[in-house]
Formats: sequence, structure tokens, C-alpha cells
Amino acid sequence: MVKSCDASLLLVTANGVESEELSSRSFGMRNFKYVDTIKKAVESECPQTVSCADIVALSARDGFVLLGGPYIEMKTGRRDSKESYATMVEDSIPNHNDSMSLVLSRFESIGIDAEGTVALLGAHSVGRVHCVNIVNRLYPTVDPTLDPEHAEYLKRRCPSPEPDPKAVQYARNDLETPMVLDNMYYKNILSHKGLLLVDQQLVSDPTTSPFVEKMADDKGYFHDQFSRALLLLSENNPLTGDDGEIRKDCRYVNV
Repeated sequence: MVKSCDASLLLVTANGVESEELSSRSFGMRNFKYVDTIKKAVESECPQTVSCADIVALSARDGFVLLGGPYIEMKTGRRDSKESYATMVEDSIPNHNDSMSLVLSRFESIGIDAEGTVALLGAHSVGRVHCVNIVNRLYPTVDPTLDPEHAEYLKRRCPSPEPDPKAVQYARNDLETPMVLDNMYYKNILSHKGLLLVDQQLVSDPTTSPFVEKMADDKGYFHDQFSRALLLLSENNPLTGDDGEIRKDCRYVNV
């Protein structure tokens, strides 16, 4: 979403580059070491042939399959950026407590419609959310749109209104199928069990709520729309031809 699908996120702060990982929008992103592992394996077979951008995109595709989604054909040939866009991150990626109109406009700016945006947020069906991003709905008073019993569970997971960002304090997005990318997310938010403010806004906003109800009823429809939106993301403004480069190390621009 930040300018291009070009692996700019992977660059570390070094040699005049300021990493996008320093942005608050990148909070919680981790395990880049697996991209490095894949890159080393690919470089040993085909030196400077497969970009880090392609590795990230294809990993998203395969992660979708491993989490129970369908396999989708994805183009390759992306090239890697020679720069970081740290100053653009906050203007490109919506925050969890932004208004729904702002969230929709951010996605629309790269060609993803409301239906696709609702589907992509279904990624909140897996993984977990750090307490830092939940406590604003729990303290000093509980958000009235939260299911009271679920709020009590969240308060047990996040007992302090000021959690340590570096501590392992989190709640799972989905308690029933936490590592399956299914349509439980939509069922949960219809039951007022969404963790983030943006999750609850999907239900209350008249533009997005019809899609939420349809995805809650039909997992196949959700998977189809998620696949479509994931493809659009993967093809956002790619660097091709002589633009960019194929990095030798995903963490650094070639010297």
C-alpha cells in the first residue's frame, strides 16, 4: 500500500535509509527473518533473479493457502525499491481507529473497492492484536458496542490501561479457529466481538455492513473477494523493467 509492491518495508535503517519499520503503522510486524531465509535459498540457486518483492507477494499467496484459503495465480517480475518511503507510511496505511470513510478512501486510492476492503479486513480472522491497540476500547470505560462478556475476556488479557509495547500482551482475533482464514471474523463482529474499532465500524457503516453480512453467510464468497483484493494489492504500482533492482540482501539496497 505504500507507493508500490516493491519490498521497501524490508529495508533497515542504514546508509542514509530510514526504515519503514520505525513507523507506528508497522507496530507488530515481525518475522522478517523468514523472508531472509527464503532469499538465501533462492540466491543460492538463481543469483539476483528473484526479487524480494516477489518473495513477499508469493509468501502472502502461500500463507493464504496454509491458512485454509484457495490457491491463486499471481504474477512475478516485480523489482525491489532502491529507497524507503518512511515519510509516506502514515499517509498510505489506515490506522485501526480511523473513520471508515478514511479507511475506504485509502484502499480506493490503489484500486480496491469497499467490497475488497471488507474482504481484506477478514485477515483479522487469524493472529492476534497487541493490547496497545485494544485498551482504548476498554479503559477508562468499556466501549458500549463491545459484547460485555467479550470485554471481560479482553480485560483479563489486557489488565492495564497502559500496556508495555514491548511486552507479550495480546488477545487473539478469533477464539474458535485462530489459525484458519475463514469467515468467523464476520460472525464475530456481527456479535460485537471485534477487537479493533475498525472491526466494529465495518458492521455499523452502511457502505460496508451488507458485505459483512454476506461474508458471514458465505465463506466461499469471502475467499473469492479476498483473493481478488489480494491480487490487486500484489500488483499495486510494481517496479518492472529497468526500474528498481533485484536486491542481493532484502534488508539493504545493493551497493
